[in-house]
Amino acid sequence: MRLNFKYLLLFFIISVINIKPQDDLQRQVEFADNLYHQKLFYDAITEYKRLLFFDVNRTYSFYANNKIAQSYKGGGKFDDAVKYFKKAELSTLDQSEKFESKLEIIKVNILRETTQQSIDLIDELLSEEKDKEKVKQLDYWKAWTYMFANKWEIAYQILNIYPEFSELSKYCKEVIDEKYSVNFAKLLAYILPGAGQFYTGEYLSGAMSLSWNILFGYLTINSFVEERVFDGFAIGTLLWMRFYRGNYQNAERFAENKNIEIANNKLKYIQQNYQGLKP
Repeated sequence: MRLNFKYLLLFFIISVINIKPQDDLQRQVEFADNLYHQKLFYDAITEYKRLLFFDVNRTYSFYANNKIAQSYKGGGKFDDAVKYFKKAELSTLDQSEKFESKLEIIKVNILRETTQQSIDLIDELLSEEKDKEKVKQLDYWKAWTYMFANKWEIAYQILNIYPEFSELSKYCKEVIDEKYSVNFAKLLAYILPGAGQFYTGEYLSGAMSLSWNILFGYLTINSFVEERVFDGFAIGTLLWMRFYRGNYQNAERFAENKNIEIANNKLKYIQQNYQGLKP
């Protein structure tokens, strides 16, 4: 009877020893989570790392690494975020958690505008994925990648396949319609100096370009008429052609800058007002 009592006592002591660390870990999780929800990201990172140190059974390995990554992301430390999302992926055998980690890496690549890395990872996952819902998710983030890369036409083509993404697709179409044609701006400038700038709304620059080209065109022609051939070549080649070339280069640059402005304004609007998932 005494022997049984000793065994029972030993079992009780071992159980208490095992339970206490688990309770401590749970309290540590709650403490770190509280910091995270208050957006005290760097304090939260310290506490999640403390959790990993004491979690000898790796019970919270995926959770803590994922939260550390999310905290780095929230603090704008994107390289560190990718590093810990990869650790989270490696710390689990659950395929859903692995997929979640890879999606998070894609989102961080979108935010830090490492476009090719994002596309490569998405294409790798698409080549292996058969689940239609996951394929849709990957296409969605692929469209976001192209939006951040200012390739709105490709993003529109992807989103337009799915009716549920119609709002985001509409925003892409708006950017496409509002953008200026860079080639058309250059063509106008070739035909009539200043016309390319007028097309992009740069009226003062267009008027000045037209005026300078008219002036030096007149001086060049007048020099040849008065048989001042050297002056004609000097003015024509050194001055008139300089202003003519500057005219279509400016038209091209204005169109490109306007397009970047249109795209950035729309992207900012989407990030502030779109209610769907965002990177």
